[in-house]
Amino acid sequence: MPDTPASVQTAFDLIARGADEILKPEELRARLGQDRPLRIKAGFDPTAPDLHLGHTVLLNKMRQFQDLGHTVIFLIGDFTGMIGDPSGKNVTRKPLTREDVLANAGTYAAQVFKVLDRERTEVRFNSEWFGKMDAADMIRLAAQHTVARMLERDDFAKRYAGRQPIAIHEFLYPLVQGYDSVALEADVELGGTDQKFNLLMGRGLQEAHGQKPQVVLTMPLLEGLDGVQKMSKSLGNYIGIDEPAIDIVNKTMKIGDALMWKWIELLSLEIGADEARRLRQEVEAGQLNPRDVKQRLARELAARFHDAGAAATAIAGWDAAVRGQGDTALLPLQEVAVPAEGLRVAALLTAAGLTPSNSEANRKLKERAVKVDGTVVEDAQQVFAPGFEGVLAVGKRNFARVRLITAS
Repeated sequence: MPDTPASVQTAFDLIARGADEILKPEELRARLGQDRPLRIKAGFDPTAPDLHLGHTVLLNKMRQFQDLGHTVIFLIGDFTGMIGDPSGKNVTRKPLTREDVLANAGTYAAQVFKVLDRERTEVRFNSEWFGKMDAADMIRLAAQHTVARMLERDDFAKRYAGRQPIAIHEFLYPLVQGYDSVALEADVELGGTDQKFNLLMGRGLQEAHGQKPQVVLTMPLLEGLDGVQKMSKSLGNYIGIDEPAIDIVNKTMKIGDALMWKWIELLSLEIGADEARRLRQEVEAGQLNPRDVKQRLARELAARFHDAGAAATAIAGWDAAVRGQGDTALLPLQEVAVPAEGLRVAALLTAAGLTPSNSEANRKLKERAVKVDGTVVEDAQQVFAPGFEGVLAVGKRNFARVRLITAS
């Protein structure tokens, strides 16, 4: 039997939380009331071997659909990855080799079940259908859209106006992504706001093939650790889901208080919309320290991608290093190779990855922002030799427990 209007609205409210846009909401409500599981599609081009929290914005939404009883399709674009999606780019993206695509796709498939329910997930590759197409099939697909329509896409329009080259194969990408929805008979497709043109292409191609057009749901792009730009490995502002629990905790604790609320909305599966509003009111009223809310999110993320025990250890390690509460031996030990004669503190901070350069390290030393085992470093000429073991800290939230070994 179809769900009742009340249960449909509850489901709709859950799915709509955090969404940037739903096209069209009335169609989604109608489909949520059907007596069959919906087919929810999201495509991922294997352009890099690891997933980060930015990818999990879509994965979390897929998991919510699964928890409502629907089937999600994690589509790996092994064919489209060899074209190269130009979305958001002002230049042609370099296509991947077949070997790169397959290697990255294998890593993706191993990682997604840290979020998704394996039993309700179809992992598909779009080479399943495109690998069977011949040149005539691709020409027929290309004939279903015009150059003028393609130039309505924002990045193509800007490049065309700026007399920057657009390769012919790039026009195929939206068509290929759209045809994926035909092949999979998708009810709903999820994507980032930068994918809207491609997602709408799927609606049009489904109609042309006699299918009911999919609902399009776009999610905001998650700002990275800098709070400004989209989370990206190339920008270094990301948290990888395979990173150690302590790194997930430490990096999450570094985000700004304002960004924290958006992260909770898009990443948390435990803090619901009502509780998030209550927590925000308490923080704004001075009744709750935002650090405690951020730590709760950090614990949830570390537990999701590792386990509850690893998350608890990471939180305890963070408390020991940053708040001086607990045993710093809980922090993972990082070995740093140094010359036999040792390194001065600035060079050591750089070698340990706590500062990007010796000049930045020296600036932090002058600011008295560098500590070793909780004590401010007063002597910038201090040398640390192989055999030293302790906790280095730069500022309040950048730290590492290190053991120095002799460089070979």
